[in-house]
Amino acid sequence: MLKAVPGTNDVFAQAKEYPFREPVFRYIVQTAEEVLRRAGAQMIHTPIFEYLEVFQKGVGLTSDIVVKKEMFVLEDRGGRLLALRPEPTASIVRAYNEHGMKVWPQPVRLFTWGPIFRGERQQKGRYKQFHQVDYEALGLADPLLDAEAIALMVRIYKTLGLRGLEVRLGSVGDPADRLRYNQYLRSLFEPYAQALSEDSRTRLETNPMRILDSKSERDQQIIAELQPRPMLEFLGQEARAFHLQVCRYLDRLGVVYMVDPSMVRGLDYYVRTAWEVHHAQIGAKSALGGGGRYDGLSEMLGGPPLPGVGFGIGIERLAIALEQEDVHIPADPSPTLYLAPLDEAAKIEALALAEQLRPKIRVEIGYTPKSPRKALEDALKKGARYVGFLGESERARGVITLKHLESGEQKELEALQLHSLFEGPEVQ
Repeated sequence: MLKAVPGTNDVFAQAKEYPFREPVFRYIVQTAEEVLRRAGAQMIHTPIFEYLEVFQKGVGLTSDIVVKKEMFVLEDRGGRLLALRPEPTASIVRAYNEHGMKVWPQPVRLFTWGPIFRGERQQKGRYKQFHQVDYEALGLADPLLDAEAIALMVRIYKTLGLRGLEVRLGSVGDPADRLRYNQYLRSLFEPYAQALSEDSRTRLETNPMRILDSKSERDQQIIAELQPRPMLEFLGQEARAFHLQVCRYLDRLGVVYMVDPSMVRGLDYYVRTAWEVHHAQIGAKSALGGGGRYDGLSEMLGGPPLPGVGFGIGIERLAIALEQEDVHIPADPSPTLYLAPLDEAAKIEALALAEQLRPKIRVEIGYTPKSPRKALEDALKKGARYVGFLGESERARGVITLKHLESGEQKELEALQLHSLFEGPEVQ
């Protein structure tokens, strides 16, 4: 029997593991959508695959996604290389440029959700296919947008019911700041190059900042011994002023945060603001999501200069955090009425009646004839409020035998009486 590819998961209502229960996914997505729509953001859906260049240029040639070959790459019939999206921001910026959104009122604020694909090693909260809610604000280089994005991200988490949150705020500066910092780090780590992991030896030449984010225990030991100065100490005047303004805006909004001077970013397009939201109970990799500013991304994709800021929320990780905090997930509504055919001829009658009533109430039917006792058991399992029996006796008299499952009251009703019973909103 064939099974799912390791690192992928089926998401459905009765899944045994909490992160993969469809009602939890739906609760997260609907909550995020409500928060973001109320703030004026618009939904966008981009293809789950793009030309490979979109992601190679977008995430940067020194990122783990490219260097470790984490992208899923395929070739179309014309010989062009395509890739399943390893992150959504590059696709949204590509769509902004392609569809001329620069003529819209700025900033353009967009959000989406869907699957993300990365061929990385599977561990708790990390999968080859996972899901993400993504928000982007494009067209305006104002620290107010950075503060709003952080506030919206926190609002989503709090609306879902999470409490144990920690917002970590940093800055990766402007390109000139990063160049100075990389030069400093290169001179610091070069004497220890042979002791670094293979990945970090490569990063030493291409992007030394990425060493600080290494997952290698050996690298982290070296970092702890050397105690490199943090990125915030290398910020230029403009980047520093921008960072301080974001902090002032967050203070005014009442968003609690801590400044993390050593924060770095795995994707090359980030500039200035960077942040993460952590939740300690989901494991060592405690980040539920993160975001930042990426004013140079559009130009990497061959477009005009375009400031932007946004965030991504990992749905599976968030589901794990909701479980850890024992957050109540609203249950799917039970059927108001369960129609039970007692013989073969009653099946179509049950379905026809259900279709008439479904614009008003939730109705399920039995698809195979059963005895009244078995049908009653099915109705109870489904949590129905009423069960309606249809059999030869009911057909002969033109009625439905209706039983209220909580009170046990049972009566016979004609079709018009049944419709009248379910007219009011209280039976929904």
